[in-house]
Amino acid sequence: MISVLKQVNTIITPVMKKIILSAFCFCTCFQLLAQSGNSYNKTLADSLGSDEYGMKMYVLVVLKTGPATFDKKTTDSLFNGHMANIGRLATEGKLVVAGPLKKNDKNYRGIFIFNVKTIEEANKLLITDPAVNAKILDTELYEWYGSAALPMYLPYHSKVQKKEM
Repeated sequence: MISVLKQVNTIITPVMKKIILSAFCFCTCFQLLAQSGNSYNKTLADSLGSDEYGMKMYVLVVLKTGPATFDKKTTDSLFNGHMANIGRLATEGKLVVAGPLKKNDKNYRGIFIFNVKTIEEANKLLITDPAVNAKILDTELYEWYGSAALPMYLPYHSKVQKKEM
């Protein structure tokens, strides 16, 4: 995981690193918990907006290289705002996964998974991102059906993180 992060050609702040590592840890923990049997908790399921399968709708955003270019100082400022916005949305519980993608031929830069049900709600969150507003990043949005427990991994990251990356 660490070697993959070193190869990423985008700015990665400690908040972004925490989110990426948390997503990896969540997937591992979720798999282990799934093997331990079904211990349905209605109160928890209801609080997470779960359906009868333990799932719910999210919006997946693919971030791509946008058409705009700026000088280095402006670009750095916009990406600092982008990272600050990621941290704010994660703290608010609106953003449950965010992370960069390795350089690729499709100019895909990263992903978000928003804890919202509709593309319209996700678009309202995206307009708060300076890099998206400036068109340095472009977006593709998709409705995604995933585990309602996905947001639960975030508080556990600090419990498994031995040191900052």
